[in-house]
Amino acid sequence: MPAATDIMTPLWRGVVVLRVITAAFAIVAIIVYHDGFVRPGLGWAVLAGIAVWTVVICLAYSDDVTRRTSVVVIDLLVTLALMGSSALVLSPEQLTEVTQRTPLLTTVWASGPVVAAAVQGGRVAGALFGLAVSVVDIWLRGLFTIDLARDTLLLVGTGFVLGLAATAARRATEQLRRSARAEAATAERERLARSIHDSVVQVLARVRARGGQLDGEAGELARLAGEQEIALRCLFSAKAPDTTGEQDLAGALRLLAGPRVEVSVPATAVPLPAADVEELVAVAREALANTARHGGPGAKSWILVEDLGTEVALTIRDDGPGVDNGQLADAESAGRMGVSRSIRGRVADLGGTLTLGTGPGRGTEWEVRLARIQQDLLR
Repeated sequence: MPAATDIMTPLWRGVVVLRVITAAFAIVAIIVYHDGFVRPGLGWAVLAGIAVWTVVICLAYSDDVTRRTSVVVIDLLVTLALMGSSALVLSPEQLTEVTQRTPLLTTVWASGPVVAAAVQGGRVAGALFGLAVSVVDIWLRGLFTIDLARDTLLLVGTGFVLGLAATAARRATEQLRRSARAEAATAERERLARSIHDSVVQVLARVRARGGQLDGEAGELARLAGEQEIALRCLFSAKAPDTTGEQDLAGALRLLAGPRVEVSVPATAVPLPAADVEELVAVAREALANTARHGGPGAKSWILVEDLGTEVALTIRDDGPGVDNGQLADAESAGRMGVSRSIRGRVADLGGTLTLGTGPGRGTEWEVRLARIQQDLLR
């Protein structure tokens, strides 16, 4: 399943192409109009600045690591500074002439940050960046005409519409990711159901049938085998849980509180995709189960949820005896999959990060960090 950044790559390529094309247009315009400049030398310097910054920002927009909001803001500031240099290069007549108005030095190249902001931040960011470029344009001209009103409408509208498209692409990608995960989970559930029915369930049914007439411990084992057979049949015949929409992680984890489990969550809801909440609760349950198995009857556990805005942190800590790396490796090699599959595997499938802090006599602390998918500024 492609990540959201992969889906956004074509849009960023479009931003880079637009930046190059508009830079070429601005350079040609400077060459054409340079004879009428009050300071031609400064005009050539602005031309060089446009060329150099276009190369720099295109490289930044071509790499996932440097496609950051701060880079887009810097792009806007540099563009506005180069726009503002028009006041020093063009004559007052060139700036204010209505019938044959000389374009600003940056011309359409100034629309680049607007498009980048729309792709990065959504419709509000795109519209605000378009408004900022228009305000500087009007300030430099010293007047407001129908042409400037048209340019303002185009810039703001372009930023808004492109932001809508970028946000829709992100949301569609996230929905597709959830659907793919749900489909994969259903397929795995059906595969396991077939496998267990052909092996474990049939064995349990045979034990129940053969031991049902016996007394003592054998009869008790037969009864327990029958209960497990019924539980497994119910589990695999039940409808798969709905993993669409959002759920409150805090509310789901509060249900785990008990005499030996203390849960601390924010006062407000911590919304996450329902599938992610289900997996995080399963991680917490497995960590608590490990504490119950290995920590002794007096071991206590603490669950902490932190909503950090761009990510959610889940910490499960206990005061048990702790473990060392050798014990974990031995457990994994012996086929006990609580840590390697139920905890680490789930977090890896979510795309989160997992940190384990433990040691003999130090208890055990699991920390899970899960990044939220980027949303536009106004949902």
